[in-house]
Amino acid sequence: MRVVLVFALLSSLPLSHACPKECSCNSNTKVVDCRGRGLYDIPRRLHSDTQELYLQDNRIRGLGSVAFKEIPLVRILDLSNNSITAISPTALLGLRTLQRLSLAYNSIRELDKRLLGPIRSLSHLDLSHNSLWGLPGAMGDSLKNLSYLGLANNRLARLDRSVLDAMTHLDSLTLRGNPWRCDCQLIGLKLWLETYLFKGGVVDEVLCIQPEEMKDKDLQKIPYQLFHACMTTSYHYLFANIHHLESEKLLRGHTHGNHAHPSSHSLHVPMVIGEGFGGGGGGGGGGGGIAECETKQKHRPVNLRHAIATVIITGVVCGIVCLMMLAAAVYGCAYAAIMAKYQRELKKNEELATAQGADHATADEKEPLENAIA
Repeated sequence: MRVVLVFALLSSLPLSHACPKECSCNSNTKVVDCRGRGLYDIPRRLHSDTQELYLQDNRIRGLGSVAFKEIPLVRILDLSNNSITAISPTALLGLRTLQRLSLAYNSIRELDKRLLGPIRSLSHLDLSHNSLWGLPGAMGDSLKNLSYLGLANNRLARLDRSVLDAMTHLDSLTLRGNPWRCDCQLIGLKLWLETYLFKGGVVDEVLCIQPEEMKDKDLQKIPYQLFHACMTTSYHYLFANIHHLESEKLLRGHTHGNHAHPSSHSLHVPMVIGEGFGGGGGGGGGGGGIAECETKQKHRPVNLRHAIATVIITGVVCGIVCLMMLAAAVYGCAYAAIMAKYQRELKKNEELATAQGADHATADEKEPLENAIA
């Protein structure tokens, strides 16, 4: 009878208070630790009030639709160092309070633009050490509250600037270890980095792989003069400069400050479960090699509008000068023609007056002679 009563009591307990046998759970801190358990899938029967879930160092290969529906209140989700290759567009549906997500050290090739759509509170996203070719431009609205974005060691050759422009709260960005192609289509990223660093943002480095003459050079340190050909060969240069000039208007009145070298924002599990993610050294950072006391000359961006205005003004002035010279030449020719005509008429009049004077003189001489004869 007692056994039946105990079994009845156990069966009447809510399912939400169960803990997966593969994991360890802390009901006080609401943390579930499933690290390094050889899992191939997301464990079931998770606490509905779980706030932190650590699943790194497992063998998970994919995330299906609504994979975390049992834990809608989770704030920290770590899936790093698995074998994830595919993620359903609705895998994170319902996680409206998610703040930190790590998908680092997987084999993800692309992300659907709808993946982070429902999440507006995400502040830390680590996608480093994957096989990403890019980020969808439409994903920018989902990343506008990010303070850290890790994109290091992927396959990025270009990056849509609309995604970067949407992240107005971004403090730290990692981009190293990607095969960047530093051509005219990357000038937008260079100009965005200029503005981002001016506002105090932290970024590691963007080393060019192509073209050959820019190989192993940091995009931030390449002079703008090398991109002058883009003005006539690509419209990306024009649009990038327009975006940059608009950003400059927003920055007028601010004091230029140079922040210290990048701090690490790598996602890791604290020593004591429940303490949240710590800062610390090592993963995503990688600052510059310039000493704090050494000044670094900043390349000033080409102001396209000023250049165009200068060309236009110069053309207008040259046109006016040419018109004035033409008018002066016409006036000179007309004046010379009038003076020549005037001189001809004057000479003709003088000759006529001389002839008439001679006739009068002859008449005067004849008149006394005729009177004498008479």
